[in-house]
Amino acid sequence: MHIPKRIGSLCLSAVLLWGAPYQLSSAFVSGTEQEQKVDSPALTIYNQQFAVVRQKLALDLRSGVNHLQVTDITAHLEPDSVILRSIDTGRHLQILEQNYRNDPVSQQLLLSLYEGKSIDFLETDKDGSTRIVQGKIIRSGYVPHYAAFQSYGPQYATQQAAVAQGNEQPVIEVNSKVQFSLPGQPLFPALADDTVLKPTLSWELLTDKPGATSAEFSYVTGGMNWNASYNVIAPPKSNVLELVGWVTLDNQSGKTFRDARLKLMAGDVNKVPPPRAMVMGSAGAVQFGAGGGQFGPPVTEKTFDEYHLYTLEHPTTLHDRETKQVEMVRAAGIQSKTVYVYDGFRVDQNYQSWSMESIRQQESYGILSNPKIWVMQEFKNSSENHLGMPLPKGRVRFYRRDDDGQLEFTGENDIDHTPEDETIRLYTGNAFDMTGERSRTDYRADFNARWLDESFEIKVRNHKSEPVELRIVEHLYRWTNWDIIKNSDPFKKLDSRTVEFPVQIPPGGEKTVSYKVHYSW
Repeated sequence: MHIPKRIGSLCLSAVLLWGAPYQLSSAFVSGTEQEQKVDSPALTIYNQQFAVVRQKLALDLRSGVNHLQVTDITAHLEPDSVILRSIDTGRHLQILEQNYRNDPVSQQLLLSLYEGKSIDFLETDKDGSTRIVQGKIIRSGYVPHYAAFQSYGPQYATQQAAVAQGNEQPVIEVNSKVQFSLPGQPLFPALADDTVLKPTLSWELLTDKPGATSAEFSYVTGGMNWNASYNVIAPPKSNVLELVGWVTLDNQSGKTFRDARLKLMAGDVNKVPPPRAMVMGSAGAVQFGAGGGQFGPPVTEKTFDEYHLYTLEHPTTLHDRETKQVEMVRAAGIQSKTVYVYDGFRVDQNYQSWSMESIRQQESYGILSNPKIWVMQEFKNSSENHLGMPLPKGRVRFYRRDDDGQLEFTGENDIDHTPEDETIRLYTGNAFDMTGERSRTDYRADFNARWLDESFEIKVRNHKSEPVELRIVEHLYRWTNWDIIKNSDPFKKLDSRTVEFPVQIPPGGEKTVSYKVHYSW
């Protein structure tokens, strides 16, 4: 049997997406026109609002060309990402042609298919009685091609909007009179031959053998996402933390996945974004998975390429428009500490877009003071600290138990993807019983000789009943070449333009730090 060498985007997708071996000369399926059924799917959901769907198709084919339709797909399938491969190594399959339809039948679409024809309308009177009237559809009011706005750009969208302007009202002729509304509920004789009830893939498939077989069917789809969130609980008096991490799955794909095998990919996977969409015209059940403990973790993690893959240990059903939560990690005995940071520099909005060269010559720059002292929580993501699992990015909420045992919310922030053995430091709010002030005490510059000296004094006050360790952060924003020529306290250089003064403040006490910096260029 001769197999024509027709290679489309499907074969190319197999190489680009997975790099899996694909027989370009494969032969494909046979049989009469049929709608294919799929088994329980496998999903890999990326935290970048897309997923990869893998399913098995049961095919009953005849030798030669077969016309097949698959309707058990999402409404956001990317057609050129489709991969179909025979599981039977003794059978060759080849896609000769693929057609994707995502315009499910609606009243407006059916009206457009009967334009120029007369159909019955069920008219209802004010007293509730009904009667059948016949009307000729002059114009349906259906404006197609909205889905193409994203692909074809602003010019196409503008032209299509001009076509749609004034054409969205139906025009019906009833008793030789024209009206700009439907006379009643339309009663269509039958569905037209070219209508579809749901998103549909149609294939012309070629095979060299008749009979039943199975094939792997995969594609990329939008409309799915996942994210992580973490609840951290501290006891009343110490910073030994408990942490519970959740995975939240969101399915807005237009399809329900029953008993799906789920994997979650964490990392910054490069995916080319679509053109900016043009907009025209003017939750489901939450289910919680069981905790870890003696039953084993519900989510396991492993390194995959340059990313991390998290696998849910048990199949789960993910309904369309459903948000589902599953416990990902649970840990106790996490040693942490509260870190207080005073960054007294306050940005003057008038200088927000100025260059460094311009800022260097503005004597008034940097004299505004921020009185707030930041509260930060810091802990290490290590196995010695009862963690050590690569943590996907997400929101961390902090709680502390009151003396009566009640949980009180104390702040939240977001973390990025955090590898094992990295330190997590998160801003959770401002300290109530601590204040600071920053003032410039001296400024001298000789721009002809290319130097500038600037001195600052920073005062921080502690109104707590216990001592506090504080980190005073200073930004050397005038120029990259600098030297601190006088300082009251030791400092650490954090980067090329930032220093930190660690200080101790006694209960009810005050600490003053001063320094002088010399810039040259």
